[in-house]
Amino acid sequence: METSQSEIEVALVEDQPPLLKNLVKLLSAFPELHVQATYATGEEAARGLVERPPEVVLLDLELPGMDGIGVIREVKPKRPEIAILVLTTFDDEAKVYEAVTAGASGYLVKRVAIERIVAAIREVREGGCVIESAIGRRFWNYFQSLGRPAAAVDPFGLSSAERQVLQFVAKGLSNAEVGRALQIERRTVRTHLLHIYEKMGVHSHVEAVVKALQAGLVEP
Repeated sequence: METSQSEIEVALVEDQPPLLKNLVKLLSAFPELHVQATYATGEEAARGLVERPPEVVLLDLELPGMDGIGVIREVKPKRPEIAILVLTTFDDEAKVYEAVTAGASGYLVKRVAIERIVAAIREVREGGCVIESAIGRRFWNYFQSLGRPAAAVDPFGLSSAERQVLQFVAKGLSNAEVGRALQIERRTVRTHLLHIYEKMGVHSHVEAVVKALQAGLVEP
């Protein structure tokens, strides 16, 4: 079956059949979403996502064989355009850090409502980042506790406007919220972010923020 241009192509990576079946059923109730593939192991996902890339992946971390972090590390360099949204039972900040530094665009835990998952799919598809609010602050506190030294100069050559956008992104604002804060259009925010990604060698908001925090360029 062909999908319409307005549909978001989503792939699911989940090793527990009842959870996978339920997730497919819930997501299929939203006309804007099309579940184009499902995978039960990390190895299957790493191969299938590269061969038939979706727009967004919902990825469990706890998988038989190759785990979710391994999938991200395998897929992202080959298909940087895929937005990977972690959906897992783990809610500790160290796991969040490991996932986002590997290239995930977002991190949710399985107890969230389906409406929140769908909203997150929309956000990461548009280049945004999503970290569940309940663990977001713990994540940034954890990152700060790692004691990264501040850089004397910007090693990436970001413009002043790009630094401003990145600072607001580090505070957890969406693209639209950044645009309102800086009084610029959302598409202009997206353009700045694309330039930031290119200069920093990253593929998502979160990766950019992590690198900027490591360099001492922004504060959470």
